[in-house]
Amino acid sequence: MVKSLELQAQMMQEFGVCVFDVTLDCEDGAPVGGERDQANLVSALANSALSAPDLIASGVPRRVGARLHAVDHPAFAADMDIVVGGAAQSLSYIMVPKVESLADVEIAVQAMDAAVRPGQRDVPLPLHVLIESPAAVHRAFEIAAHPRVESISFGLMDFVSAHGGAIPHTAMGLRGAQDGATLDQFHHPLVLRAKMDIASACHAYGKVPSHCVVTELRDLSSIEAAARIAASALGYTRMWSIHPAQIRPILKAFAPSNEELGLAVRIVQEALRVDWAPISVDGKLHDRASYRYFWQVLERAHQTGCELPQAVRELFPSRPH
Repeated sequence: MVKSLELQAQMMQEFGVCVFDVTLDCEDGAPVGGERDQANLVSALANSALSAPDLIASGVPRRVGARLHAVDHPAFAADMDIVVGGAAQSLSYIMVPKVESLADVEIAVQAMDAAVRPGQRDVPLPLHVLIESPAAVHRAFEIAAHPRVESISFGLMDFVSAHGGAIPHTAMGLRGAQDGATLDQFHHPLVLRAKMDIASACHAYGKVPSHCVVTELRDLSSIEAAARIAASALGYTRMWSIHPAQIRPILKAFAPSNEELGLAVRIVQEALRVDWAPISVDGKLHDRASYRYFWQVLERAHQTGCELPQAVRELFPSRPH
């Protein structure tokens, strides 16, 4: 966790924007019996990240969240009390895994709000949820509609395991470039449908869909290829990394191409010049519908650390997503 925070700080200084979140883990990161110690460590790390003097001086806000135990886990209440009660002012979000229903979301939100102490926050703490079962995928639209849910992530490995062997283990990984037969996470129909349902639910309600991990830790070309499919074919706008080496390939895949970025800069700058009236660029009509699309291209470029012209960069203050 410390190394992740250090890398986040380094890349914030490099790009001038927070290009990835750090989610401090109370769930899988906690040894059995050491849940309270892990929660105290997460709380302390979140607070220390907020007070880093070099980042305060740069004026670049960072994003640090915490993943707690599931709402039905014995450590859930203590996690909320220790992490949210001790660091609500330092956290950008709370993530809760194994969310099965809207009722689980309500339990998490109520516990989160109850744990925030007076004066810690001016705005409610957002909730990120991790969907990991076929029943939860079925309820993705209900979950995404909740006003406090900011993002939904897909838990691939638990999703596959939840099928009792009906989905092969190959669906947890990636097949090789020359393999046209193995049903991996991008080709097994049930896994692919779950990913698409989650992305669709998020876009229906303006939430952030976050793609699952790639377990091939150091195969950077495969990671970038997977991230590109997640972004361009499945509609995901974020993706989890489980190793520092994965971060730059993911950022590269989620960033717009140089050609698309150049076109977006031209169209938005010309639209601003004519106060968003219809224009012609390269013989093609553009109006508010396409302006919205190309504005989002510029947002994505900003969020992934792409170099932008100064006049365009000034349009985009640091944003959470």
